[in-house]
Order: sequence, then C-alpha cells, then structure tokens
Amino acid sequence: MTSHPKDFSDKLIDTIAGCEKVCNHIHLPVQAGSTRVLKAMNRGYTRDQYLSVVERIKKNIPGVSLTSDIIVGFPGEKEEDFQNTLDLIRQVRFDSAYTFMYSTRRGTRAASLEDPVPPEVKRERLDRLMEVQNEISLELNQEYVGRTVEVLLENRSQKRDGRIFYSGRTCTNKIVSVENAENKDLLGRFVQVQISEAKTWSLEGRLV
Repeated sequence: MTSHPKDFSDKLIDTIAGCEKVCNHIHLPVQAGSTRVLKAMNRGYTRDQYLSVVERIKKNIPGVSLTSDIIVGFPGEKEEDFQNTLDLIRQVRFDSAYTFMYSTRRGTRAASLEDPVPPEVKRERLDRLMEVQNEISLELNQEYVGRTVEVLLENRSQKRDGRIFYSGRTCTNKIVSVENAENKDLLGRFVQVQISEAKTWSLEGRLV
C-alpha cells in the first residue's frame, strides 16, 4: 500500500502488523532526504520525522519491505542536499525505489520556482542515486537465496523451447520467476518456492 508519511500513524502500523490479509510491503514516498528540500516541496514532514516512521514500521512489522519515490534536482537542490538523500537511502535500505529527475509540472507550487540545477547535474545525480539503490536492492534480494517463500502466481509464459514459466509475488512484493516442469495449471494459486537466484529487481526459484 501507499501512504503519505505524515499520515502514517501508529494505529495504521499496528493494524497492518495485526492483519494477516495485509501484505508486509509498504510504499512510503520520501521524495528527498534533505529537510530543506522537503520544506520547499511542501511535504509536511522533516527528514527525522520520516526516519522515525520507518523505525516504527520496522520495529512492529518484522520482515517488512519498504519502497519509495525519490526526486533529484528539485529547484535549489545543492550537492549537500543530494548527499543527505543518499545517506537516507543507505540508512533506510529500501527494497527498491522509483527514481526521477525533477521536471516542471504546470499548476504545482514548484512550477513558480526557478530551476537552477542544470540538466547534466540532474542526470549525474540520478545515475549516482540509482547505483546506490541498485546495490542495496541486490543485497536485500540475495538474503532470500536458499529460503522457501510463499508466492502468488500471476502470469504464465512459454519459452521457445516449450518450457513453461510462471511469475508471481511474495507477501513482501518480491517478483519471483519459477519453471513449471510438470506443466501444471498454477495460475492464481499460492505455491511454495525455494529461491535459487537473486537479481536486482527479481528472484528465481523452484517449486517445492
């Protein structure tokens, strides 16, 4: 689920933790790791407040996966602000993040701000951010290798050599690909999968 960080209450955390029908995955957009930039974005929370929410989530929902949205190059963003964002990513260790370069959107408060961050600087910062996040994503996925997890199979595909594969998601929203050697109809079913390989954005395994 997605929620605005300023609205993510302790009651909501407790509700998610206590409800078996809610998956252990939370999308919590931070947008930036600098309080100064967050204020300019009119986000309604500080860096420390965001980190406090993350700390409470991780404490009360064991094994939770966290994803986020992050923007680089917001008007007035300095290198120090960007470094604060990198530091926050390393501290939180998001499972993955949607990352963007800032661009003007008509009708928003930011549209009236001057945009002094050159395009080449935005691109360079985005590349650096993605490098850090991709490394973390791979490390977290590698922790799944050897584990057996429950997967809801959502898609079916057939290779040119005739082999059948299914893909689905874990309760932490990890995408898992698994070969169906027995060619059973498993679409829409929950299955147990032993993870054998980790990639940056997905996992691979075998049915058990």
